[in-house]
Amino acid sequence: MKISIQLNIDHENGDPAIIKPIAEFRRNDLTSDTLGLTIEGSKILLKNIQFELIQQQIEQYIAKNKQCKQCNKERKIKGYNKIVYRTLFGKIKLQNPRLYTCSCCKGNEQKSFSLLSQIISERTSPEFEYLQTKWASLVSYGMAANILEDVLPIHANISSIYNTTHKAAKRLDAEIGEEQDCYINGCEEEWSNLPPPTTSLTVGIDGGYIHAREGDNRKAGWFEAIVGKSLHETQSSKRFGFVCKYDDKPKSRLNTMLQKQGFQMNQEIVFLSDGGDTVKNLQKHIAPYSEHLLDWFHITMRITVLKQMIKGLQDVLKEELSKQLESIKWNIWHGNVRKALDKIDSFSEDLYENEIDKSSKRYKFWKYADEFYNYIKSNQHLITNYAEKYKYGETISTSFVESTVNEVISKRMVKKQQMRWTQEGAHRMIQVRISTLNNELKAAFYRWYPNINHSNDTQSVGNLAA
Repeated sequence: MKISIQLNIDHENGDPAIIKPIAEFRRNDLTSDTLGLTIEGSKILLKNIQFELIQQQIEQYIAKNKQCKQCNKERKIKGYNKIVYRTLFGKIKLQNPRLYTCSCCKGNEQKSFSLLSQIISERTSPEFEYLQTKWASLVSYGMAANILEDVLPIHANISSIYNTTHKAAKRLDAEIGEEQDCYINGCEEEWSNLPPPTTSLTVGIDGGYIHAREGDNRKAGWFEAIVGKSLHETQSSKRFGFVCKYDDKPKSRLNTMLQKQGFQMNQEIVFLSDGGDTVKNLQKHIAPYSEHLLDWFHITMRITVLKQMIKGLQDVLKEELSKQLESIKWNIWHGNVRKALDKIDSFSEDLYENEIDKSSKRYKFWKYADEFYNYIKSNQHLITNYAEKYKYGETISTSFVESTVNEVISKRMVKKQQMRWTQEGAHRMIQVRISTLNNELKAAFYRWYPNINHSNDTQSVGNLAA
């Protein structure tokens, strides 16, 4: 059996239709291997259709715009140059005519111009840029190239994918407003006139570390990135992130995320963090009805470390230290900060002795206990009655942000990745990855290229399977 596919081009202006052969497929005995199209067959089909469709569009455009718009005389052709245009279904070389400027156009010093260059300012189709950006945000540049080549009739260049991804990230960054110290607008009277919010918001913020690269130095240590997630009861969650020492609009970035979830000034919002200075400053002056809490997850992590250190001690105080630590945890859980601090202080005094060897496990344990005391003391204003909040089903931990740090940073830039990052490169990647995870990347490309969606111009013809 031979199946021939032809392209029927109807100009709809009275000109005769044009029929172009596209592809032929031969099938003999039916097996699971020969049923339907193969990947290679579909690539040939799509590539040929794309070529013919673009050629017809270009020929029609040149025919319509060859004449001078003032005197309607046909301009003379000076010559041709080629434009290479990269699409989802192949690289197309376009014959671009260079036309002489008409003599009626007085005052125009330009003697000739390229017709297609006026409308094809970019050399890659927006949808191709979208797919490159999306896949590069999810997997490595090399894997993104392999995925695109597997399913599309193209050659994917890793450098091109890198440049396209950074271009999209810069455009996303440009849409973030200028940084402000305070984002609280209006007064209480104005806020009371706003419609009641449907629910409160919970925002968790945490940090992660990325392998650094400075020039050719691939062992430049680490740098920190901040990642946050906003939970809404009736809407999908949203993420945001940035590299601390690179980004100059962190608060604006947080505010933009909240605005996308419909945040309004009379809405209650709870911020959970590890108590670090960077995240504490980030949360200030964002919302008037906000509550700032030290999350329980980071407290229990430190207590767990102390528990493990106690197990390693060969000490007569071992059992007593364990009981004291449980009492400290109980007091913090119920919001008794002053009592917890007194117990931690007593806890340290019982352990420390002047003759302790500073290389011993006992001294290291005392040192960590002292750091825990300072951590609780400096963040005591952020500690609440966790037991009561837990009883009423309120969020008290940023464990959901730990998973966000993992999906935004670790999976793409740390775990199983040998790549080292500059601060700029990591920041750009975080922006496109977050846009992808928030399901906002396609909407961004539709915003930048309003004519990208041709769904209204495309119709199914014939008795096709659903």
